[in-house]
Amino acid sequence: MRDAQLIINRDALLHNLQQVKHHAPQAKVLAMVKADAYGHGALLIAQTLAPHVDALGVAFLDEALALRQAGISCPIAILEGIFSIQELEQALAAQCYLVVHQQQQLDLLANYQGTDQTHIWLKIDSGMHRLGFAPELALSAYQQLSTLNCVQEIILTSHFACADDPSSIKTQQQIDVLNQLYQQLPQTLSRSFANSAAILAWPNTHHQWVRPGIMLYGSSPFIHKTAKKLNLQAVMTLKTKVIALRTINAGETVGYGSSWQASRQTRLAVIAIGYGDGYPRHINTNTPVLINGQRCFIVGRVSMDMITVDVTGLDVTLGDEVILWGQDLSADEIAGYAQTISYELFCQITPRVKRLVT
Repeated sequence: MRDAQLIINRDALLHNLQQVKHHAPQAKVLAMVKADAYGHGALLIAQTLAPHVDALGVAFLDEALALRQAGISCPIAILEGIFSIQELEQALAAQCYLVVHQQQQLDLLANYQGTDQTHIWLKIDSGMHRLGFAPELALSAYQQLSTLNCVQEIILTSHFACADDPSSIKTQQQIDVLNQLYQQLPQTLSRSFANSAAILAWPNTHHQWVRPGIMLYGSSPFIHKTAKKLNLQAVMTLKTKVIALRTINAGETVGYGSSWQASRQTRLAVIAIGYGDGYPRHINTNTPVLINGQRCFIVGRVSMDMITVDVTGLDVTLGDEVILWGQDLSADEIAGYAQTISYELFCQITPRVKRLVT
């Protein structure tokens, strides 16, 4: 059996969901399971969350249909919406909520001849400048949607660009735009603005729906605040084993390109994981791993199937367990060494890593 394993802890997932509800106790929860639930396994995560949340969020129609075909019956919101009448008919037949962020999608709804109805999430571009109606067009879009038979409810939604940086003025600017728009709309209209960072740092944005993503999986949405400090637990543990031990002399080099040279006699552990498993090839030398709870450091380049670790002076034997990230070594920390974010680390784990569930 391949030594590299990805362990999913469902209790940690439900713990993190409770943190969402603690911070936004009055809000409904749209839980993000797009991109294979951030690499954690969409079906498993959906099955675990569905009894405890109000809806699940995916990026596009095929992600929603895959969950429906697997038996997930709770509401599913398609965040990018639909792009053809065929997609619209499939989405409505599957009882999906739809985000509408441009006129083409509104026109598809207006031309729909069927009898199915759904909840429409009207997306406003309040400053992210990615998707959404410009604020000056939002009132017209709302009025058009409110006349359509296929529209059961309209929820106003938007996305924050900088909620992960509490010192940024951008979020307050977006809030001001949305508040000004809301004053022109029925005051009974539900709103959904808060992602993980806003759930934790901007309580005035919670409103009727919140949309947790990364915090569900136990990572911090903030650069300068750890998941542990936020009382979040790692849902994913990536681990492997030591498959070889060797000693090299001072002056000898390790790995492709001979990019690392030993300054002293060095004991090395070779561990069974590499970029073929999704561990980032470009990660820095001196990135930590845990072997038997002992913090030690990568030396040399990451290979396709193997990594070398300096274990000089440590109690390490063949077959010992190695943690690449998890509860005691956060993916957020490892992401820093790779100059990326934990989202990307989670999403790039390849299928050859064996999945286990606890």
